[in-house]
Amino acid sequence: MERTVAGLGYDLVDIERVGRGLLRVTIDRIPGQAYPVEGEFITVEDCETVTRQLQYVLEVENVDYERLEVSSPGLDRPLRRAADYERFSGQEIELTLRQPFQGRKHWKGVLNKAEGEGWCLVFQDGKAEQVLAFSLDEVRESRLVPVVDFKGRRGRKAGTEPGVDGGLER
Repeated sequence: MERTVAGLGYDLVDIERVGRGLLRVTIDRIPGQAYPVEGEFITVEDCETVTRQLQYVLEVENVDYERLEVSSPGLDRPLRRAADYERFSGQEIELTLRQPFQGRKHWKGVLNKAEGEGWCLVFQDGKAEQVLAFSLDEVRESRLVPVVDFKGRRGRKAGTEPGVDGGLER
């Protein structure tokens, strides 16, 4: 399945078998790749393209499933592989360790590559900036912290539409 998704120009984020025969496949766009619909986020058209191809492949490979769901990873995209950590280095993540460190398993901060091997999380602890070094083997789960940007709504006067004279403040 990974070869099929990669062959279509997408990143396979996750495959999950859920109850009642549901096969859930999560895909993401690869930065720098050209897609029919521009943008950095997965579109309905992307999901449709991958669904059609996977339906064919799953039938040929005789995979038992009742329903196939192809979707985007969402704003809180999980990080699973070293390539994910590399791609999202410099962004804020939530990290859950397998074993507690200083009495905590849950950490939130900016992901960075550590010197040598491994990764580090830079976070504010009170007034000082702290660094938590970790390896991927120590991670139970990590996800991007969603960034919601409402710039398109900011500055609009009530009762006006964008593009109409006076619709946007400057």
